[in-house]
Amino acid sequence: MNTRGNLEAEDLLKLILVLVVAWLVIELLGEVLELFTGLLGLIPDLLGIAIIVLVILWLLDRI
Repeated sequence: MNTRGNLEAEDLLKLILVLVVAWLVIELLGEVLELFTGLLGLIPDLLGIAIIVLVILWLLDRI
């Protein structure tokens, strides 16, 4: 009736390996999302630069 401790050492190592891989995937996704939101933060600046360039080109009769 005593079923406690029936896991083999290899099974425990596999379980730990799966947990570490899941942890690394979550960390990687967090970094990718942080990079993506960082790039989205640059969009207003780039839009402002594009507007300035278009106004200058319009004033110089280039467009």
